[in-house]
Amino acid sequence: MPTVPLPDDLRAALADQLRSTAPSAASAQVERLMVSYRGTTPTAAPILRDAADVAAYAAYRMPATYAAVRTALGAFRLRSGDWSPQTHLDLGGGTGAATWAVADAWQDAGHRSTVLDWSQAALTLGAALAKAAHTPAVRDAEWTRQPLGGTPRLPRTDLVTVSYVLGELPAADRESLVTAAAEAAGGAVVVVEPGTPEGYARVIAARDRLIAAGMRVLAPCPHDDTCPVTGDDWCHFASRVQRTALHRQIKGASLPYEDEKFSYVAAARFPAGPADARVVRHPQIRKGLVLLDLCVRPPALTRTTVSKRQGADYRAARDTEWGDPWPPAAGSGEDGTPQP
Repeated sequence: MPTVPLPDDLRAALADQLRSTAPSAASAQVERLMVSYRGTTPTAAPILRDAADVAAYAAYRMPATYAAVRTALGAFRLRSGDWSPQTHLDLGGGTGAATWAVADAWQDAGHRSTVLDWSQAALTLGAALAKAAHTPAVRDAEWTRQPLGGTPRLPRTDLVTVSYVLGELPAADRESLVTAAAEAAGGAVVVVEPGTPEGYARVIAARDRLIAAGMRVLAPCPHDDTCPVTGDDWCHFASRVQRTALHRQIKGASLPYEDEKFSYVAAARFPAGPADARVVRHPQIRKGLVLLDLCVRPPALTRTTVSKRQGADYRAARDTEWGDPWPPAAGSGEDGTPQP
């Protein structure tokens, strides 16, 4: 799976802002946050209640959220052609992980980001982190406190990201927020949730509302039809996250990385089309063979076998990873950036 490096300026900013955070105290906060994160009962209130919560979140969850959103944006960029946002709205952005990810995905776009969240403590830390950013899109972002429940009134914008926030809302508020995001977005909406059955269900519900609003799914699905994943299965992907030193201390971990599983949908209003197929499981490499589990159109889950006799296709299949389009997009890396 792809390793998503944390930008050097974000890593340095986290270390600077969290240097006074005691790992033992943060561990206790993390335990409470993870119960809420994995839970199935919406809180109808901010999970990040105070500065201690926010520090624990930034140390433990912000790198993983950044990696998941950055990976989803990379898949979206492979299908979006020359489109780039001039304005970006980060709904439920908290400390700004999605804002940093959008700035990295479109480094030359010169866009402006606005972060909306209902936790003032999260916004305060996010703004402090942003001051150290090398990218003007992060450094000059606006940080605005606004409730996300009810029927929020959102400004018109090119790109809306909704990351790891729907699980905090009751069902009716989730529907209202996604509908408001679709109405506000002149270009695209990207929704990212935890890669759990509950997170996938929230993404599918959001996908349905985006399609109903006239948007077309560009990733990960190769179609706008009903998802073929049924039963106890769920569609999700993964990114490898580089842990910070504080993250390792809080978790008591020795490995320098962890794998973040997530579900997502990216939909657009501008002319563009999805990939022909998407790899939905780890490819299985055998002697002279690569087995790829694919979601295809018309909507179906299928397995294709690519043999060594197929030459270039076989070499491409050996380099293909879970979550990649198939066949690969020519001339692009999986982060959505041009390759030589």
